[in-house]
Amino acid sequence: MPDVVSLNSAPTKPVLPKPFAPEDESALREALKRCSPSTFEAAVQFRKTSNPDHVPAVVIGVIERFVEPDLRIKLKEADDDLRLIEDLGIDSLTMMEIVILVEDVLQMTINNDELRHLRTVGDVKTFIDCKIRGLTLPKPTKFIPIEHIGAVMPTQPPFLFLNEASVSSTSASGKYKISGQEFFLQGHFKDNPVMPASIMLEALGQLAVLYLLEGAPTEPGKAVSPQMIFFTGCEGVRAHRICKPGDVLSLSIKPKRMKMPLATFEGSIRVGKEKAIIAEEITLTFGFVDAVNAPVAIESNVETAAKLPAAGETAADSLPLRVAINA
Repeated sequence: MPDVVSLNSAPTKPVLPKPFAPEDESALREALKRCSPSTFEAAVQFRKTSNPDHVPAVVIGVIERFVEPDLRIKLKEADDDLRLIEDLGIDSLTMMEIVILVEDVLQMTINNDELRHLRTVGDVKTFIDCKIRGLTLPKPTKFIPIEHIGAVMPTQPPFLFLNEASVSSTSASGKYKISGQEFFLQGHFKDNPVMPASIMLEALGQLAVLYLLEGAPTEPGKAVSPQMIFFTGCEGVRAHRICKPGDVLSLSIKPKRMKMPLATFEGSIRVGKEKAIIAEEITLTFGFVDAVNAPVAIESNVETAAKLPAAGETAADSLPLRVAINA
């Protein structure tokens, strides 16, 4: 269930238990005849109890039914960041088939307008969970290409370690491919290029910055200023895997606590199914500006990343994220 929901959409009515007769079970078995037995069992338990804990298994099972066989292995990895179109090949017509079957199985109604922003498996699961529980629907996941990342981030190439990202109201994920051309790999290490763990933490910190800029709830009329986000601390860090050129880093962060001026996140990086970095807490400090005065683009010159101290700060207090995390 999502931790943070949008304040802009109205709550829905929860799904309440209904009588479940033997003929209902027979109809359900027929509807799910091309789904796995575990999907059917989860659907039966939900229809009998209306317990939302059974919904993820139903949703994944229904999606799996419409996905090409060679792509189904991805669903078994339980990756909520999987994109319906790009990663699973689900087009709009197939999505409607999925929705119709989910409506039939879970005895609920979904409006077409509510589907437009469902882009990932996690979006679908969260959306249906909220509908069943009668909760406010969360903001949809926002996919952010490298061009937009470069436009809004205070950190710039060659010290920007996000190739793409997606941001929702509850989390953010991103990817970075180690090209082997990164400047620091020339000396880390000689004849054995290895991505420094501190740089991978930097990448997680950058994803947290992007979340603050693109996904975090703000006060009315306010926006988070990219010039006012700085690194303050990192705890519970564990490195599990050496990462080398050619590896694609899958990054994810989730906010744990947010109260201006501090935001604390948990974060992780994996390569495929293997854990690379775990950070129990990454803490940033941030500030608001009036939304009408919020910067719309960041200068691309790397030298502009080192910002001047804000009022009341010393130079040491205002180290930018890319400097402080490697100090």
